[in-house]
Amino acid sequence: MNIFDIMGPVMIGPSSSHTAGAARIGLITRHLLGCRPAAVELVLHGSFAATGKGHGTDRALVAGLLGMRPDDIRIPRAFALAREAGMEVKVSTAVLRGAHPNTVLLRVRDSAGRQMEVDASSLGGGRVRVNAIDGLEATFTGDYPTLIIRNEDRPGAVASVADLLSRRKVNIATMQLYRDRRGGLAVMVIESDQPIWREAIEELRASDGIVQVTYLDMMEGDED
Repeated sequence: MNIFDIMGPVMIGPSSSHTAGAARIGLITRHLLGCRPAAVELVLHGSFAATGKGHGTDRALVAGLLGMRPDDIRIPRAFALAREAGMEVKVSTAVLRGAHPNTVLLRVRDSAGRQMEVDASSLGGGRVRVNAIDGLEATFTGDYPTLIIRNEDRPGAVASVADLLSRRKVNIATMQLYRDRRGGLAVMVIESDQPIWREAIEELRASDGIVQVTYLDMMEGDED
């Protein structure tokens, strides 16, 4: 445990879970999409749905999607800034079976029409966890450079990816494997100790059996 676990994050309040965590979820989703969304639907569950409005959860999520970090003084004005930026925002609530109380589904669309759904939870103290992307399990925190690789579930797929990253001098910190069914679509979530070279990502995307590669590095900038 470090001092930030005890004191909590530097943030615009009032709540580390409902405000700071929500802003971080929005920011991670923006990075996963690769740009500021043109439209977003926020589906709030549990405590997010019950007390989120009073804690500014909806504003914090929108602020993160606009590129703001949890300590940004503009968070209370997020909805007005979203309107100025031309970002459509819809907020609703739902009961998500088995979900953490502080969970949100973010359905985002960019200006080119590309869509993504991110299921994420705020765990307290500003810590967050992404649970799924587009309905497929993919658990990670965004604390490390992260690859989310969708691939055909077949023998040698994991070894091929690990070999490619090894050749590119990428040190794997953690690897998680998921699949929807045997022989169907699988997901690898790989966290790295260092940023992953763009050339390595492009080589992965061109590899046989790879369906989609998404890269998340919260230290990198993105484009509007």
